[in-house]
Amino acid sequence: HVQLVESGGGSVQAGGSLRVSCAASGITASAYCMGWFRQAPGKEREGVALIASTTDRTSYADSVKGRFTISRDTAENTLYLQMNSLIPEDTAMYYCAARARASIFSACGFDGYNYWGQGTQVTVS
Repeated sequence: HVQLVESGGGSVQAGGSLRVSCAASGITASAYCMGWFRQAPGKEREGVALIASTTDRTSYADSVKGRFTISRDTAENTLYLQMNSLIPEDTAMYYCAARARASIFSACGFDGYNYWGQGTQVTVS
């Protein structure tokens, strides 16, 4: 079965950088999407960044464009989110998620994810 395990969260001062990782296992779909989501206390979960397998096409929420970079290491089955120029509004629990795509031509969006990690806390002060 699919397992997603996040790591790398922590506390950082505003303006700083942090990288969170997601170790993935059990993904057998030939085409899939992987994404980072976050949820702050009292707020709804929001999509932050996503990447499509086979094409590595990425997409970002407007709030993080130019500051965050999503990437993946296929050899290590690991997803990354590099976060730069962090601001207090980035404080949240960050979750890794995955879902299958209908085909390699299907686009990835921020909906329909059915595999989730346990989350890693990022705090910016």
